[in-house]
Amino acid sequence: MCIFCKIVEKELPSNTVLENEEFMAFHDIYPKAPIHVLVIPKKHVESFHEVDSDTMAKMTPFIQEVARTLGVDKTGYRLVTNIGSDGGQEVLHLHFHLLGGGKLRWDHGHGDDPHKAL
Repeated sequence: MCIFCKIVEKELPSNTVLENEEFMAFHDIYPKAPIHVLVIPKKHVESFHEVDSDTMAKMTPFIQEVARTLGVDKTGYRLVTNIGSDGGQEVLHLHFHLLGGGKLRWDHGHGDDPHKAL
């Protein structure tokens, strides 16, 4: 059983933000922004590449509700999912990182100004 499934089953603690029968949102233990929450389906799905459209259709309004609950729906936030080892996925359970709470940097790694590219 993966670490997120153990959190869903309450075998491990979490700082839960929002939860319903199908989804759960909790604070990341290694935050990369003032607000850094993980949003997961309770049903084990390995990654975005494996998820079905019905789950994503239901997950979208849940993520939007999490953003409202955290107060970042008006100011803005970043939503990221990593897929596979090359994509940086560390836990093989679909999860979205919702980051916000301030102006977020975007490090492209090549120093280009994306506004000048347009």
